[in-house]
Amino acid sequence: MKNFQQNLQKLEAADTQVLGVSMDSPFANKAFADQIGVTFPLLSDWGGGVTHQYGVYVDKYKAARRVNFLIGKDGTILEEEVDKAAIDPKQIVAACERHKLNH
Repeated sequence: MKNFQQNLQKLEAADTQVLGVSMDSPFANKAFADQIGVTFPLLSDWGGGVTHQYGVYVDKYKAARRVNFLIGKDGTILEEEVDKAAIDPKQIVAACERHKLNH
């Protein structure tokens, strides 16, 4: 999350809305965002409905995988980064910039 906060200006310049989603409660998300200085919205998927729909829920851990999705304005997934690749936002930032230039 901190990495995305550090790249927020680049992402917003690429016409990108950054959202964080977790299975934690809204209250836990707010406390976490305040603690680490995240200013973009952190959404709660309390109960995991969206996590399951996107296929990123891991039964073994009872949690979601770390995933970055670049979702187009039409709702389709344009890019996806999973697990370790999702920690460093450089590739997703480049993808956002690339998609802005192509549209």
